[in-house]
Amino acid sequence: MIGNEKQPLNVLFVCTGNSARSIMAEAILNRAGQGRFRAFSAGSRPSGTVHPYTIDLLTKLNYDVSKLRSKSWLEFSAKDAPELDFVFTVCESAAAEACPVWPGRALKAHWSIPDPVATKGNEAEIRLAFAEALRMLTNRIEIFVNLPMQSLDQLTLQKQLDAIGDARNTSAAG
Repeated sequence: MIGNEKQPLNVLFVCTGNSARSIMAEAILNRAGQGRFRAFSAGSRPSGTVHPYTIDLLTKLNYDVSKLRSKSWLEFSAKDAPELDFVFTVCESAAAEACPVWPGRALKAHWSIPDPVATKGNEAEIRLAFAEALRMLTNRIEIFVNLPMQSLDQLTLQKQLDAIGDARNTSAAG
């Protein structure tokens, strides 16, 4: 069981560039988790900056963006790093995007989200892609925070985490 050991539970969202999707997920979970979760984000090849459209969208929706920064996942393998309970990759493997694999004992799941940074088109189309990524992440994170973690064994919880990542289960929601 997860949830009896400590509060808050530490969650890392990982993607390649750590400039949009994983940053959004960090902000969403830190708000939606209401203190039960502490979210972080990182990239396997971080861009070094948070995409301006990410900051703009989160700011317009009243998310706290003051601590958001693009960083390497190496920060979370350091000796003084927080012990992680969950690691979610949010890269889009269907687009042949390099998707990092996280070692360790944290429960892991892949929640494929199209990369809004890679969107081609005019500004409105690109901003729409950022909004769509935020919507998909919000849906998945809302399902995640409402799981009865204290009453689920690890295998059942893993199946639930995997199901959340199944786009057929969450892309049409909300």
